[in-house]
Amino acid sequence: MSRSLKKGPFIDPKLQKKVEAAGRGDKIKTWSRDSAISPEMVGITFMVHNGKTFIDVYVTENMVGHKLGEFSLTRKFYRHGGKMAKEQEAAAVSAEKSKMAAAKAPAKK
Repeated sequence: MSRSLKKGPFIDPKLQKKVEAAGRGDKIKTWSRDSAISPEMVGITFMVHNGKTFIDVYVTENMVGHKLGEFSLTRKFYRHGGKMAKEQEAAAVSAEKSKMAAAKAPAKK
C-alpha cells in the first residue's frame, strides 16, 4: 500500500544525510531497503543489504519512485526442475560440444 500524498515518500533520515553529502559516483552502504528512491539519488551506487550480503545498485532515472529493496533480491533462483528441463539442458550441452568439434576440425579441400 502506498503512502498518502500528504506524508510523501519515506526516506530514512540517516540515508538522506548521506545522499546529500555524497556526490555522483560515490558508494553508500545501507540496510534501509524500504527507502524510496528520490531524484537526488540518481548517479549514486548503493550497497543494499539483502539479508546475507550487500548488492550494488546503481540508481538511474527510471528507478525514481521505487524502493531500494526492489533491486536487491533476497532469494536466489536456481532453476525449475523436472525431466523436461534436464533433457533440454542435455540437448544444449551436446549442441555446444558439436559446435566445438566442428570448429576444431580442419577444413578439407
